Amino acid sequence: MPRSALAVVWGAMVLAMGVACRSQRVPAAPAIELSRVPEAAEGGPDRMAPIAGHVTGHRPGQRVVLYAKSGPWWVQPLADQPFTAIGADSRFETTTHLGTEYAALLVEPGYEPPPRSDELPAIERGVVAVARTAGVAPTQPRALTTLQFAGYEWRVRDAPSERGGWTNRYDPTNAWTDRSGALHLRVAPSAEGWTSAEVILTRSLGYGTYTFVVRDVSPLPPVVVLGFFTWDDFAGDQRFREMGVEVSRWGDPGNANAQYVVQPYYVPANVSRFVAPAGPLTHTLRWEVGRASFRTVRGAPPGGQARVVAEHTFTSGVPLPGNETIRINLYVFGHPPLTLPLPTEVVVESFEYLP
Repeated sequence: MPRSALAVVWGAMVLAMGVACRSQRVPAAPAIELSRVPEAAEGGPDRMAPIAGHVTGHRPGQRVVLYAKSGPWWVQPLADQPFTAIGADSRFETTTHLGTEYAALLVEPGYEPPPRSDELPAIERGVVAVARTAGVAPTQPRALTTLQFAGYEWRVRDAPSERGGWTNRYDPTNAWTDRSGALHLRVAPSAEGWTSAEVILTRSLGYGTYTFVVRDVSPLPPVVVLGFFTWDDFAGDQRFREMGVEVSRWGDPGNANAQYVVQPYYVPANVSRFVAPAGPLTHTLRWEVGRASFRTVRGAPPGGQARVVAEHTFTSGVPLPGNETIRINLYVFGHPPLTLPLPTEVVVESFEYLP
């Protein structure tokens, strides 16, 4: 065979071998990466931030499981909502409670993540890729929105929180005061479905009498919650010092529409349910050593006798004062149907504190 022909044959063989090798190349190993990491901070059920990332080499049906480290590792965003979907562009995004570290797992269909673990799940038994990173250093404090109501300064919430078994998002424009000084709170439509409202007193008051006067809340949709309550972000060992009045049917139109509660709510003796009638109501909490006495009356009486709607005194599980503040919020319980009437608005006429 002429040398030139031999070269052609040899070249064809080399080309064919290269094509064969490329056709048998092992696909890239699946990988996951966090591209948006929240700040490093102590965790808590009421502090959340966006988190995002992307995956490569994944297969249909695989999902993402996120964890935040606050002592142990906690699945995010909620124990009963542990999975985050992967978009068509291979990206994922959700919200997470804050922690000192964050992790993202790419998992197989059918994988059941532990809701809490001292050790982060490793690449085995349904976990195909893991990304782990420390939270970013806190940046300069961002500007906060505040408003004046009843002679006090209140911070208007703009960060997501876990309320009612779902992640509620907040819009500062959903809270404002009118010319008469009354506080308006609103649940409004948004690109994600809806946004809620919350205002937080900027100082702690401790023991004393807390009084809230609210206009008619009987038309509230069954999935909307109006709350007046105490809360301490850093008192997880004391149930965040939470107690208060909640107006809601908790998604069931047949439920009574209001309750007094001292956490934890799943202890039957810690909840007293009642029916809040139509018209303006005055809710009062008298907080003393070992006692939390609640009372609701019709109207906004300046004093004297009033028609009592409900009253109850708790003597067990009542928190001690700490760094708690009073909060007023309006949010959505769980994941409501698309027929949720929006917007929904309530008006709080006044707030008063007496030592």
